[in-house]
Amino acid sequence: MPNGFFTDATLCIGCKACEVACKQWNQLPSDGYKLSGHSYDNTLALSSTTWRHVAFVEQARPSDDTGKAVNWLMLSDVCKHCTHAGCMEACPTGAIVRNEFGDVYVQPDICNGCGYCVPSCPFGVVDRNETTGLAAKCTLCYDRQKDGIEPACAKACPTDSIRFGDLDTLKERARSRVENLHARGETSAYLYGVDEKTSVGDLNAFFLLTDRPSVYNLPEQPRLPQENIATSFLASLITATVLTLATAFSLWKPSKKDRRFHR
Repeated sequence: MPNGFFTDATLCIGCKACEVACKQWNQLPSDGYKLSGHSYDNTLALSSTTWRHVAFVEQARPSDDTGKAVNWLMLSDVCKHCTHAGCMEACPTGAIVRNEFGDVYVQPDICNGCGYCVPSCPFGVVDRNETTGLAAKCTLCYDRQKDGIEPACAKACPTDSIRFGDLDTLKERARSRVENLHARGETSAYLYGVDEKTSVGDLNAFFLLTDRPSVYNLPEQPRLPQENIATSFLASLITATVLTLATAFSLWKPSKKDRRFHR
């Protein structure tokens, strides 16, 4: 069984230790120190140089004391290493493969920088590096796994919000966690990326959430690009038919008989 991540949003405290550990281990450049205007989130999204991203979601709620209060939702996002990976299917050079640990891995020495993988990812994970021109994303710390060491982000997480290991074991633990939360009254808790009925299939990096996926900037129903082929073909066919008829009508010239009739 492949390895993967189980990220529990209810345990995330937004410390960004995972972001820092990921950048430090993989020698990724800083995102700068400019304020984004989105709460404490200065990275905003995953990119070719940010392979772990902590989202800060502020939700206003009424309070007895001040009249206003904020609910915090935090989530450390990462590449999902999908069962059916759109990026891997779109890659024309075979640069994106599934390695011996079940991870979706980009081989930089084979990538030609075509960028086909970028729009093929339904989660917007894959990105092209502006410096190298090559596709880049989370490797699930492939080099650490080969030495039997867990990924840097999971190692650095102080609350065990990020768990790494065998997927079957993680799913069992995640389901138990959801049951425990439900018993404590947190009935909104559920697993995102487990037992998925979409073309993407199960995610090898799945999440425990307490609100709709879109609140955490995740797609409600992730879809592979090929699902749009039939719809796109039909739209193109209708457009081509309309243009053909319009062109034919504009080039049509009435016969002499028709002209006499109009007089």
